[in-house]
Amino acid sequence: MATTGFLPVKAGFSEVPALIYPLDRSEAMIAVVDSNLHRERLLPSEKAFSYKMKMEAMKQQGKRTNLTLSQAATKSNTAAEIGRAQNESRDKVFRYIRLTHLIPELLDKVDEGIIALSPAVEFSYLSEAQLKVLLDAMSLNDCTPSHAQSIRMKKAAQQGTLSSEGIYKIMSEKKANQTERISFKVQDLRGFFPKNFTQKQMTDTILKLLYDYNRKLERSRRSRDER
Repeated sequence: MATTGFLPVKAGFSEVPALIYPLDRSEAMIAVVDSNLHRERLLPSEKAFSYKMKMEAMKQQGKRTNLTLSQAATKSNTAAEIGRAQNESRDKVFRYIRLTHLIPELLDKVDEGIIALSPAVEFSYLSEAQLKVLLDAMSLNDCTPSHAQSIRMKKAAQQGTLSSEGIYKIMSEKKANQTERISFKVQDLRGFFPKNFTQKQMTDTILKLLYDYNRKLERSRRSRDER
């Protein structure tokens, strides 16, 4: 039952009227997660852990209120409800939650836009040891796994046939769309951009600056030629 109280605030008022609702642990967790999910910009990792926390809290509520549904059905219904609140599909909710199985170094690369969601979801089924090997193979070959490569690694891992050598072999394959490129370490560029910038945003900004600089050089060159 709601009660009315007065809470001191630091906004020029000594007291403000407030409605205080008692919440159990699950309700409090859902309220905190919903507040976080309403932020304008969320990193994939933030969304992943928020969805996972909300699902766990909602599952606890479901155990007390619905004893007729199977565990799988309850999980599916919960993901669908979370998705509706965020304008996303049930499957997309499950895909984000899969990211919580990644080691921190790979999850950081998803947040930075270095690795796309689809391949990350696929290789999230690898063990922690296999993910560490994958991270090393990525560094060694200066590349990220494609969606197709990630599916192959997931299948082999589920069959129990994915070895460290197999991961290195897959990651050493030359991709059809792979071209020569200039590489920078993200940490070397991070200081020039806002903390929440992804790798793609940094790349787009750098290319725009180079384009603007080139246009400036062209104008300067034409100006000299006209003299």
